[in-house]
Amino acid sequence: MENNKLVLGWRQTILPSLSLFTSIGTLLCCALPALLVTLGMGSVLAGLISSAPWVTAISTYKAPLFIGSGILITLATFAHWQSRNAPCPADPLKAKACAQLRKVSTVTLVVAAILYLIGVFFAFIAVHVFF
Repeated sequence: MENNKLVLGWRQTILPSLSLFTSIGTLLCCALPALLVTLGMGSVLAGLISSAPWVTAISTYKAPLFIGSGILITLATFAHWQSRNAPCPADPLKAKACAQLRKVSTVTLVVAAILYLIGVFFAFIAVHVFF
């Protein structure tokens, strides 16, 4: 029983959170600079790079970052889908917390996927469309 709680906790909290953070990382490294240049905000991009020079260092590893992020989002989606019918505890308070955790997990996963797709568009597709 304890092992089942650990697996459900991992599937409902850790994987969606990791996928959200990696998708935010893809936005910061690759999508945000491309968006700023596309919108004609090159000076804003220069200010961003001067205050956070790690952005350019991360963008040299753009493809592995997107691949890793995509794998994490896929794993999180699969784990979330597998645990969709898992039973919640019988205690009303714990059942309510379980239902809320599932909703938060779903929202986190959807936000991560949307951010990832925005990042993919601006990092790989927009370059060929707009330039």
